[in-house]
Amino acid sequence: MYKILVFGMTDNYGGVERVIMNYYHEFDRKKFHFDFICNTLNKMAYEDELEKNGSKIIHTIPKRENLNQYFKEMKNFFKSNGSEYDCLWFNVNNLVNIDCVKLAKKYNISKIIIHSHNSRIMEQGLKGALKKQIHYHNRHKIEHYATDYWACSKVAAEWLFPSKLNADIKIIKNAINVKSTEFNSLKRESLKKKYNLENSFVIGNVGRLHFQKNQLYMLDLFKGVLNHIPNAKLILVGEGPDKTKIEEKIKNLNLENKVLLAGMQKDMQAWYSLFDLFLFPSVFEGLSVALLEAQANGIPIVSSDRVSPDEIKINPNVKFISLHNDKEYWIKEIVNSSNHSRISSKEVENNFRKQGYEISSAAKKVEKMLLR
Repeated sequence: MYKILVFGMTDNYGGVERVIMNYYHEFDRKKFHFDFICNTLNKMAYEDELEKNGSKIIHTIPKRENLNQYFKEMKNFFKSNGSEYDCLWFNVNNLVNIDCVKLAKKYNISKIIIHSHNSRIMEQGLKGALKKQIHYHNRHKIEHYATDYWACSKVAAEWLFPSKLNADIKIIKNAINVKSTEFNSLKRESLKKKYNLENSFVIGNVGRLHFQKNQLYMLDLFKGVLNHIPNAKLILVGEGPDKTKIEEKIKNLNLENKVLLAGMQKDMQAWYSLFDLFLFPSVFEGLSVALLEAQANGIPIVSSDRVSPDEIKINPNVKFISLHNDKEYWIKEIVNSSNHSRISSKEVENNFRKQGYEISSAAKKVEKMLLR
């Protein structure tokens, strides 16, 4: 049995977590065993399912809460258990904290994979600037610890790894189970009835409530769209640090009856099926799982061009727009796209298979890379 220790799962049901779980569900667990280490004392996303399947979940105190205790717990774990593992799969958005990689090397884990999932520091201001400085410092050290370099897109690879490693970087597609998010008319009608949306044109977004996802700008766009589509409603699925700002802006724009903050949701097939159009004006992305899932549902999409459009476009009904364009241009394109049709599930499945984003075939390739 090939034993893999996974880092990168948090208590948030986010994009990185979904990527890991999409592959986990497809891997041959007669060949692979997975344990998970996470720097939080909260229950990890998908923890119950993983434990039920025999995985061990290792929790440590967060580094920011108690530095000495964090180092003690991390070192003790790797010293006592490191030799049990054949591989560390280290999933990150940046290289601010590479303690796990250093300890894996020190305690003789033979395969150490660093997997890049984003293209920028998530924080702004002084904190963001400091983290960026540490990130770039650590970029030049990782070759002394890691054996493999993976990234979800070219821009994610450029962000995490120095150019001298380019020949060694492997692009691992954020493949998904297309069937799990394909259009479902029964779930659509159920949510329409539940939220009194039978006569509404529903514009949706899925993502952390965070400046990266640009929901505050989205509200300005939606206010303009209402002049053209009076029965439009906007639904934001997700939680995050910008929630209070978003709530305040909804009130300031008098959109309380037009915008629904749906919070975290687990049945994403139902929510994508509810949407008539997917709006995604992100400031930056590695390679968005939400944008892939929306395409798996066949929805017409209007997105910023900061999402690696050449790599992520699978369906023809996706429109990419520069954030340098003014709001009126965005509003016009959103209104135009509202006339586009949802693509059939059969066509969607063919498109995903051709582009290599269908999880069953992608997982087989990654299995071979893990064993290499």
